[in-house]
Amino acid sequence: MKIRTISYMFKQGFIGIWRNRGMSVASISSVAASLAVLGVIITLVLNINNLSNVAQMQFDSIQVYLEDELTVEETMDLGQQIGSIEGIHYIEYESKEDALAKMKEQWGDQGHLLETLEENPLPHSYIIHLSNIDAADDVVAGLNSIEGIEEVKYYKDLIDNMLSIATFIRTIGLVLIVILVLIAMFIISNTIKLTLNARKQEINIMKYVGATNWFIRWPFLIEGIVLGLIGAVIASIIVFYGYEYSYNIISTRFYVMLSSYMVSVEQMASRVIAMFVVLGTGVGALGSIISLRKHLKV
Repeated sequence: MKIRTISYMFKQGFIGIWRNRGMSVASISSVAASLAVLGVIITLVLNINNLSNVAQMQFDSIQVYLEDELTVEETMDLGQQIGSIEGIHYIEYESKEDALAKMKEQWGDQGHLLETLEENPLPHSYIIHLSNIDAADDVVAGLNSIEGIEEVKYYKDLIDNMLSIATFIRTIGLVLIVILVLIAMFIISNTIKLTLNARKQEINIMKYVGATNWFIRWPFLIEGIVLGLIGAVIASIIVFYGYEYSYNIISTRFYVMLSSYMVSVEQMASRVIAMFVVLGTGVGALGSIISLRKHLKV
């Protein structure tokens, strides 16, 4: 294809956008709104999935708090009983002194407040690391039959709830995105149809002088792709700065622990922008193709 021909196709595509600028703005706005909603859903799903994965790595263990009156021998015997349960990878003992030191470290700058305690209120415990998180329920059932255990601390319900929320958001988001994408394609299709109607006589003349179907179609495809691409760029800017603003708020010293579970701004941008460019151009091209099939008689 000659450079002059390519230049002509792009020129006609941009002329079509400008000629029907009212509908073009509506098309761009529709694509941008659809992708912005998609961006919000993606950020929610990715962060919930990330939180679930991090939580699963951190909480794929069961902590067993021991009764205070247990002797050293009883504590060691209890550890052997726990270690014999099927599904356990290994166990480690954590004294109340170690637990308090760990808590001070987790509290960071506020850790000095724990030094005012008259006595250590934390119990001795065993931390149980599972061979597989799916075996957790059976392990907990085995622990409940052992005497000397005061409490079993387990996070499986938390992980299951987060995964359920992620699935729910993903399902609702998919339905919303399908609806919004269809609306965007409809508006882009109508925008292209206006250009087709305005150039109907010119298209007929081009056909009579021997212009190929694709020579006539390409300007309209370019018009739809450009409309979708502009909408994708706008949506990318909205999602990027919106997520960056939210991330910075959550990353303040009051929520710094929560931000550690979030996907970073750079990771989110790299995932979302590429997806938006593909979806935006795809929606624009599909809208053009639909309009060409129905209204371009060549």
